[in-house]
Amino acid sequence: MTHKPSNLPERLALLSDLNAAQYLTEGLLTGKEDVPAIALNKVAEPVSDAGARAALHPVRDLVDDAMHKYRDAKPTQADAWLAPRLHAALRLDRREAADRRLWNYLALGVAPDYVVWRHMSEPKEGAPKVAPLRFRGAHYTQAFARLWWAAELFRNGPDYGPVVTACANQDMLNTTLRLDAIDHRPTAQAMVRLIERGTVSTGRDVNALARVVNTSAATLMYDVIAPDIERDAAPLRDWIEASESATAVPRKQLPEGPDEEQTPDNSVETLAGYFAELFADAPVRGKEPVGEDSA
Repeated sequence: MTHKPSNLPERLALLSDLNAAQYLTEGLLTGKEDVPAIALNKVAEPVSDAGARAALHPVRDLVDDAMHKYRDAKPTQADAWLAPRLHAALRLDRREAADRRLWNYLALGVAPDYVVWRHMSEPKEGAPKVAPLRFRGAHYTQAFARLWWAAELFRNGPDYGPVVTACANQDMLNTTLRLDAIDHRPTAQAMVRLIERGTVSTGRDVNALARVVNTSAATLMYDVIAPDIERDAAPLRDWIEASESATAVPRKQLPEGPDEEQTPDNSVETLAGYFAELFADAPVRGKEPVGEDSA
């Protein structure tokens, strides 16, 4: 069983893809071996930020709390709890979050036990094993990057409520994070709104919705029919700077993100109505088409 790394350093670090690859052993992926922490930290690079954001233990504490909180539940349920809190603890901008080396280090140097706990395959799928891309992979598959980007793309200004809704459905994480259209805030919020209203409920529903949203985006410019406000960089910059005096991320209530203006509600409603119409005609695997004779 993979254990929490011992003698963790005080600061986060960066681990290149090349260096990360050598630690993706069969023993780690099957949960039978630990990562050699001393050797790994010798090849990791210190982060350039010397401030509070680079502290390692607040992130490790969140991971410990997530595994404890959901120890008797399905590990997938931890996503909705951890995603907004990880985002609030790290306080990154998108340029920093695009650096895969940080996520490599979090997965291998900070919390490999969490990755094994959360992403170990079910026994029915063969011998239990974690896919290497959960440790070192794209932003929509890597264990920690996927949570951070879900929180970034689905938060509504400082409100992480929509993130919880999105992350409670695994297909929102597994499918929509791959869509270019999800970077448009009204699109992201409209999809969440359809889940909140019960229009879309199952994973198959979400996949069908994602397909029609993506297909329609090829011919219809969502930012024209449902414009967002012009983004102001100042609130994010202030939020990042405030990390030096910020208290610990709350466990019982949601944290607050950057004090950015929220997505225009009329734009969200416009797309929610449009997406609902698209979804009504979308083929959903396993669901009888409307009007189809089921006899």
